[in-house]
Amino acid sequence: TANAEFSRKAFPSNFVFGVASSAYQYEGGSVEDGKGLSNWDVFSHTPGKIADGKNGDIAVDGYHRYKEDVEIMSEMGVEMYRFSLAWSRIYPEGRGEINPLGVKYYSDLIDELLSKGIQPFVTLSHYDIPQALEEQYRSWLDPHILDDFTHHADACFRMFGDRVKYWTTFNEPNYMAMVEYDTGEFPPSRCSQPFGNCSVGNSSTEPYIAAHNVLRAHASAVDIYRRQYQGDQGGLIGIVISAEWYEPLRNIPEDIEAADRMLAFHNAWFLDPIVFGEYPPIMHKLIGKRLPAITEDLHQKLRGSFDFIGLNYYCSFYATDALYFQNSSNRDYHQDSLTTLTVEKDGVPIGSLMYPLRFASVPYGIEKIVDYVKTRYSNPLVFITESGFGNNGNENLPLLELLNDTFRVNCIENTLKYLAKSI
Repeated sequence: TANAEFSRKAFPSNFVFGVASSAYQYEGGSVEDGKGLSNWDVFSHTPGKIADGKNGDIAVDGYHRYKEDVEIMSEMGVEMYRFSLAWSRIYPEGRGEINPLGVKYYSDLIDELLSKGIQPFVTLSHYDIPQALEEQYRSWLDPHILDDFTHHADACFRMFGDRVKYWTTFNEPNYMAMVEYDTGEFPPSRCSQPFGNCSVGNSSTEPYIAAHNVLRAHASAVDIYRRQYQGDQGGLIGIVISAEWYEPLRNIPEDIEAADRMLAFHNAWFLDPIVFGEYPPIMHKLIGKRLPAITEDLHQKLRGSFDFIGLNYYCSFYATDALYFQNSSNRDYHQDSLTTLTVEKDGVPIGSLMYPLRFASVPYGIEKIVDYVKTRYSNPLVFITESGFGNNGNENLPLLELLNDTFRVNCIENTLKYLAKSI
């Protein structure tokens, strides 16, 4: 039902259209064929953690039905398929012995894609990690994970890199650090009062420690790829962040500065280090000693550690100044930015409210965030790795009614129109 006047022709011939999934949301087969438990397998089976007690044990059964999905992609004319590797399917314990049946699944999926002319675009870590590493040393809070992640990445480059030409190390590590270690909404559910309701954690320090270790792991994986594989395999490697745009709530200097601070805290938190080798100056200023130091060695490894940047764009917010947070003796990541966010101005939403209702789809925001990345980072190669419009499930509705989602189609089409303007 999309507008026939807006089509593929609105984009350059070298613009690539694709679709995306992630291992835990897609595969199922949660303990099949030797797969180890992931943090999400355990979390989703913990009472009270997931609405309606649902889990990803089966998900959409991609582990068994991937050939059907690849056929659908082929019929759609998809040029690229982005998916992630379940670390615990390849290394059930996080390290040690490789699971050959897990490797075979991914190898077969890659071959199936290529047989249909679809390029695989592979993510090494998409929120899920082996539960064994969480239990052994608290995963991203411990430097031990650097060697284990590098080992995982090295094996994947070696086993799949002859056919995979697009790699990303992490998906949305900026959002991951926040929801895992500040608010505690995602496993390992670490946070501290009053920022979340967790049994363990420290919202003032742990988001920054976890993020720092992710950056170190990213730099290590990119270093391995460039030194040992890229020359022969000829692929590209990057990272994917959660990309959000912020509009000043009021047209006053305080709110304009608040929006700029949020752009730094959310987007530049990871992009500045991989481009410039440093955290954003405003984060140094406001977080102080709680922000881990980037050593000279890490600076050299991080700077320029990407061939492209992936942006997941879903929503935009109004930002308003909250300098009063400076007086808090106990600040978290959100308060450190001295900013509060809202999706409404004078009772009017910034865009179409989607599920959950604290988010709003704002199509014009994609043009602004792409321009921000283009300007701040000297026009890097960019993929929009995710975008869409979330609803609350409605799985009880008849199929034909579910498929008649013109509202979602219009949101996606409008987002694409603004993206086309940014090129």
